[in-house]
Amino acid sequence: MEVKTSLLDNMIGVGDMVLLEPLNEDSFIVNLRNRFDHNEIYTYIGSVVISMNPYRSLPIYTPQKVEEYRNRNFYELSPHIYALADEAYRSLRDQDKDQCILITGESGAGKTEASKLVMSYVAAVCGKGQEVNKVKEQLLQSNPVLEAFGNAKTMRNDNSSRFGKYMDIEFDFKGDPLGGVISNYLLEKSRVCKQPRGERNFHIFYQLLSGASDDTLMKLKLDRDFSKYNYLSLDSANVNGLDDAASFRTVRNAMQIVGFMEAEVQSVLELVAAVLKLGNIEFKPESRVNGFDESRVKDKNDLKEMCELLGIEQSVLERAFSYRTVEAKMEKMSTTLNVAQAYYARDALAKNLYSRLFSWLVTRINESIKAQAKTRHKVMGVLDIYGFEIFEDNSFEQFIINYCNEKLQQIFIELTLREEQEEYIREDIEWTNIEYFNNAIICDLIENNQNGILAMLDEECLRPGTVTDDTFLDKLNTICAEHQHFESRLNKNSKFLTDHSLPHSCFRIQHYAGKVLYRVEGFVDKNNDLLYRDLSQAMYKATHSLMRQLFPEGNPAKVNLKRPPTAGFQFKASVGVLMKNLQTKNPNYIRCIKPNDKKVAHIFTDSLVCHQVRYLGLVENVRVRRAGYAFRQPYESCLERYKMLCKKTWPHWRGPARDGVEVLLTDCSVPTEEFAYGRSKIFIRNPRTLFTLEERRRACLEDLATLIQKIYRGWKSRTHFLLLKKSQVVVAAWYRRYAQQNKYQKIKSATLVMQSFVRGWKARNILRQLKYEKRCKEAVTTIAAYWHGTQARRELRRLKEEARRKHAVAIIWAYWLGLQVRREYRKFFRANAGKKIYDFTIQRIMQKYFLGLKTTTMSPMDNTWPAKPYGFLEGAHTQLRRIFHLWRCKKYRGQFTEEKKAVYEEKLEASEIFKDKKALYPSSVSQPFKGDYLEIQKNPKYQKLNSAMEEKVLLADLVNKINRANGKGSPRLFLLTKSNFVLADQKTGQVKASVPLPDLASVSVSTQSDGFFALKLKEGSASASKGDFLLSSEHLIEIITKLHRIGTTAADRDQINIDISDEFLVQFKQDKVCVKFIQGGPKNGNSAACKRKNNRLLEVSVPSP
Repeated sequence: MEVKTSLLDNMIGVGDMVLLEPLNEDSFIVNLRNRFDHNEIYTYIGSVVISMNPYRSLPIYTPQKVEEYRNRNFYELSPHIYALADEAYRSLRDQDKDQCILITGESGAGKTEASKLVMSYVAAVCGKGQEVNKVKEQLLQSNPVLEAFGNAKTMRNDNSSRFGKYMDIEFDFKGDPLGGVISNYLLEKSRVCKQPRGERNFHIFYQLLSGASDDTLMKLKLDRDFSKYNYLSLDSANVNGLDDAASFRTVRNAMQIVGFMEAEVQSVLELVAAVLKLGNIEFKPESRVNGFDESRVKDKNDLKEMCELLGIEQSVLERAFSYRTVEAKMEKMSTTLNVAQAYYARDALAKNLYSRLFSWLVTRINESIKAQAKTRHKVMGVLDIYGFEIFEDNSFEQFIINYCNEKLQQIFIELTLREEQEEYIREDIEWTNIEYFNNAIICDLIENNQNGILAMLDEECLRPGTVTDDTFLDKLNTICAEHQHFESRLNKNSKFLTDHSLPHSCFRIQHYAGKVLYRVEGFVDKNNDLLYRDLSQAMYKATHSLMRQLFPEGNPAKVNLKRPPTAGFQFKASVGVLMKNLQTKNPNYIRCIKPNDKKVAHIFTDSLVCHQVRYLGLVENVRVRRAGYAFRQPYESCLERYKMLCKKTWPHWRGPARDGVEVLLTDCSVPTEEFAYGRSKIFIRNPRTLFTLEERRRACLEDLATLIQKIYRGWKSRTHFLLLKKSQVVVAAWYRRYAQQNKYQKIKSATLVMQSFVRGWKARNILRQLKYEKRCKEAVTTIAAYWHGTQARRELRRLKEEARRKHAVAIIWAYWLGLQVRREYRKFFRANAGKKIYDFTIQRIMQKYFLGLKTTTMSPMDNTWPAKPYGFLEGAHTQLRRIFHLWRCKKYRGQFTEEKKAVYEEKLEASEIFKDKKALYPSSVSQPFKGDYLEIQKNPKYQKLNSAMEEKVLLADLVNKINRANGKGSPRLFLLTKSNFVLADQKTGQVKASVPLPDLASVSVSTQSDGFFALKLKEGSASASKGDFLLSSEHLIEIITKLHRIGTTAADRDQINIDISDEFLVQFKQDKVCVKFIQGGPKNGNSAACKRKNNRLLEVSVPSP
């Protein structure tokens, strides 16, 4: 069952000011202070939300809070901004009513944060989906972009909005956001050029200098030092709690989410940089012949950099700062600008450039977030606009802002009264006329087309002749002298002539929020907001992608001599459009109040809050709300809340809710003049009546609580007793079971013991019988075994005796036969028989020895030789092995041709050069020296190169020529003849170098298994001009062997030296470079890699063996 709650539950102070008793300004302030001290920053005035800025984070904006207020009645929970946002969203979604949320308050009261909370709540409760989430994210991310370019640090607020913003969020029939449209009002562009002490320029300037990368700043020609820019105030450049670098990254990310292209972001940053550069341009006077002063740019460096950023010719912009062209009909006249006028033109250009860039940003954001569908949309507008401002020095900006707040107050009163009247008519309650202050007379004083202050200001700006702020004030004193809300010391009304609180150069208007003193200085200039046409045309000539969009009036083809509309006229028209837009929507109000000027938590300044309560008209708003009936509630909710006050309605009422409320109020003896019955609601006139019902309800709830406690305690005691009784039965049953189990276990144990003893006695008897039978069987077996053994041994002795006898007979017989044979053959033996037998034996041994030598192969490489069979053959064995080896080598050499003989001679020479000196040599032994690896005679590709060679090519191979600059190789053809060697291009066959061999001094190679070698030329030779050659080849052993062999055989030249070392010098033109070989794992696999370490060192990495 859902628990019904109400605004009146656990209320701190009064949650709805309509119920405040007594109602006056002091009680109003005390109630706000009481709630603020208990962290209750929201209070209602009917459907209006008062928001106090806590200046700290409170845990009341969590996702759990969003769900708590979702789809709940407005007065069902404690006051919260989420309740208003939910009410507006549900009215838009379910009742198809367009909504607007008006957020007002002075700077620092939390208007911007309130608008963010409303938008985040709507984003959280509306539908989900990829496209919907994208739209929501774009709508939310538009805020950081606009805040960066439109907000600044002021004395009252570290993130003060210096423009008014109205956003229309468009929804489909399901309540999902489709897009939005943003309108901006009156950007405070004068801040670009000058900021009051203790305040900053717009955030984007500081964010760009703090957060942009060094590369970006270099492109924008900027420096991080704030002090280098005249437009940036230094006394408050760094603000506690603001991280400009992190904010810049947030802005860049937000622009990307909203849909800005990277080129557009760069263009925007270039314009921001151009504004900073523009502020650094300074002027100096220069006298002309005619006596007039002319301005000139002091230091043209900033001007040059700005022109480069915008793509403008420097001379064009410099002339625009020095001259002004005035056109009238068909005539043109050029006048010079003095230094003051040049500074005015510079600042006007900076202000216009920045304000137009801001307007372009708003337009660009609207293009990204606008709804794509063409069907009718539901709209929720959120207005975040400056509140009423009363400063010590109030100028044109405050006048315009306060005029806007007068219009908002007017529409607020009208819509509030209209809402009250519509509800009374809807509920069939008699409407009573409500007296209130109508500020239409003040609005008419300002905006009247004939005699309004804005109209007179425009007329004064447009009339010919000398126009100053004083002439404007004189006109006001003449026309508005009798107006009851206008005060001036110089007007015809004599009562202000001696009012020393009213200076001569000021006028005072009595607004609905109080009297405001305005200083007329600057009114005419700020209303004119002139930008010289020369500057507009100079900006239009820029090649920058945005300049023509920002300054369309500078197009020479579309020169318009008509004076542009004034700032006051434009703002008045914008406010008129805004008012018409708001009147078509259902209004929802958030009144923001700041508790102190120190921007710290837990401080409540009564005077400051009282001042804001007055000019927001909050007490008057409560009086308007309470003029009829102070409290109203649906019958169902009223009956649900107060039904316990009547026995007939408690605990359940079976009939209609209205009948139940009638019975309830009759039973409670509430006077009939204190309430009225509507169609769906009960209306209560006096808050005291409601509080009386609340007191009786609270007392009744205490009685009900006592009754519930009594019933609960009885139920709990009975439940406890029944549980104990049930537990006793269960415990007894378990105990009886336990006792029987124990008894059974004891009987069972005794039975088992007896059974075991009986079984043991029987088993032992059987065991004794079995053992006796077993011993009898074993005795028989043992006796039989002994008997059989005796018999076997007797037989064995008999057989052995018989065998000995037979063997003795055989031996005697053999000896006897031998004796007989020896006696028979003795007569045939001579005296030299022993020598002949010896010679015969020796002959047989030698014959067998020589036959064993036939297995030896004829290969000279075969080192095998049979082992000597007897010691007396040792000398002959060694000599035969030597003779046989020489003989088979001679036979093997006899088979060689002259070419093959030359190859083996080269192999022999290679062995003498490289054996045990270079690690690459063993792998080359088994490879034949081929010489022509390119088949230059047969390959048609090299036919031209072959014909160019005058001598026979001894070696043709593909080598890599090492480049000294990077260590990389270039493929070359290496050709060697008897008189020179040639390097040629691999693809074209063109000869790159031809070096006579007499010019070759030495060849250097490493001891490693690489293929690198250096051909060093003799100093002073004709070929040495280009330096030595560092080459690499897979046939290094063959190339160097042939070079050495040619040098050895030639009689007219010195022998070529072969230097084998892991570090040697190579002469490259004028410089000597050291080539160093190290063992390591090159990145390109198993081959050696050459890498340049510095100008004097090439390092070759050779794979480890």
